[in-house]
Amino acid sequence: MPAEPPLRQGNLLPARVLVAAWSLLVVIAVLAWVLTVRQAGDMGVEPGTMGMGIPLFLLLWLVMMAAMMLPSVAPVAITWVRWIGRSSTGVARAARTAAFTGGYLFVWTAFGLLAYWALAATGDLVRDHPGAGRWIGFTVFLLAGLQQLGPLKNVCLRHCRSPMSQLMGYAQFRHWARDFRVGAHHGLYCVGCCWGLMIVLIPLGVMNIAAMAGVAAVIFIEKLWRLGPAFSTAVGVILLVLAGLAPFQDWLLPGLQPSDAPMHMP
Repeated sequence: MPAEPPLRQGNLLPARVLVAAWSLLVVIAVLAWVLTVRQAGDMGVEPGTMGMGIPLFLLLWLVMMAAMMLPSVAPVAITWVRWIGRSSTGVARAARTAAFTGGYLFVWTAFGLLAYWALAATGDLVRDHPGAGRWIGFTVFLLAGLQQLGPLKNVCLRHCRSPMSQLMGYAQFRHWARDFRVGAHHGLYCVGCCWGLMIVLIPLGVMNIAAMAGVAAVIFIEKLWRLGPAFSTAVGVILLVLAGLAPFQDWLLPGLQPSDAPMHMP
């Protein structure tokens, strides 16, 4: 198969096509938020997996990732649409963009397996030893803060903020399932960038809508704001402060409170 044409002005898509692509991703994200909010209202905030098996949890996790991550990945997806350019028909562009998004969400769904096991382990521990929740919260906030300030975060964040050179390199991929693999490859960088922020849902509650919205906003700002790297560092410092407070402030740990234990608000 011939290589994709170079990304130059002559290959760029009309504005209406790019607007349509943006609109589609926004609609998907909004629908995912609606489904997530409705499901969260039925389930509440509890420790562990809330009785869900792996298939149901991964389905819910996939919807959550679409809600939380699509707004921040949209610029990269649109850049890929521009790369596809005029070499594809409208239907083919839509299919290839869907394949890119599918590959990206596939990686985050695989990460959901790790999240499921972590939630199951912490949930069992909290039910057997309620006081352990404070130290789980301390550990999670500490790991998240250190990850925000670590070298892997910087490398992956630079890629997520400026992916053009990497996208250019994707032209060397073999054509079979290329768009899915490109999305998955970018998703791996995104997991490397954001896993620390995701694990704070363990103490805050995996179905805590306010926490999900806050994490999604942090990810969006980190990737798209001009001062995103500095903002990322500030978030890391805040997470370290929360780690110091977690053993003494139960209100920071709604996702680690046994269902029959009241939360003490300051």
